Amino acid sequence: MSEAGHKFLAKLGKKRLRPGGKRATDWLIAEGGFSKEKRILEVACNRGTTAIELAQRFGCKITAVDMDAQALEVAKKSAGTAGVAHLISFERANAMKLPYQDASFDIVINEAMLTMQADQAKKKCVMEYLRVLKPGGLLLTHDVLLKEAKESIRQELSQAIHVNVGPLTQDGWEQVMIESGYCDVKVLTGEMTLMKLSGMIYDEGWLGTLKICVNACKKENRKQFLTMYKMFAKNKQKLGFIAMASYKSSKR
Repeated sequence: MSEAGHKFLAKLGKKRLRPGGKRATDWLIAEGGFSKEKRILEVACNRGTTAIELAQRFGCKITAVDMDAQALEVAKKSAGTAGVAHLISFERANAMKLPYQDASFDIVINEAMLTMQADQAKKKCVMEYLRVLKPGGLLLTHDVLLKEAKESIRQELSQAIHVNVGPLTQDGWEQVMIESGYCDVKVLTGEMTLMKLSGMIYDEGWLGTLKICVNACKKENRKQFLTMYKMFAKNKQKLGFIAMASYKSSKR
């Protein structure tokens, strides 16, 4: 039985499960101006890769939430191994109804989750992030970009990764943020590197990429891996990533 694409790739050994890989995440981190004084919330932290990196680099305290209890357990163990368990609080929480007070965080980071929401749900999520951000706070997001607005591409992607996804064009993503109340949006776009060999090597290193390839070639994984690989290769000119830094007004 096929499983959701991000869970399948994680099973193969992939640690960076974002459309723009390390390049896009690094841009978000640079835009964030992270420091140990800032209070950070990561929504849809998955296995904790970004939260752990932030804690290691900046010594900041992070609340990291996800709905996947199994992924949270993996994240907790990884944080312990990395020596930053005291800096990260992993919690199970719904992005549309966060259990935090208004104006609690300086930065909210949310990668590769909004793509998997319907358009109204996207707005509900980012409005909830706006609520928990302090005035002048920053939302950092990273999602799949449609380079042309065609329903057929969305359907192909959904079928290949076994998740009903709703990627948008650049104008569409920016509109979600502005209509949800953010006052300024900075954008970086680029090619989808999730399953591109050069992208895997950049994100995972040579040994990590070799592990993924060996696992992908196993009989039980081969069919799903090839389906995903062929879909991304076929649509490489039509799909990309978009990273956005969206600000909450300092007056709110």
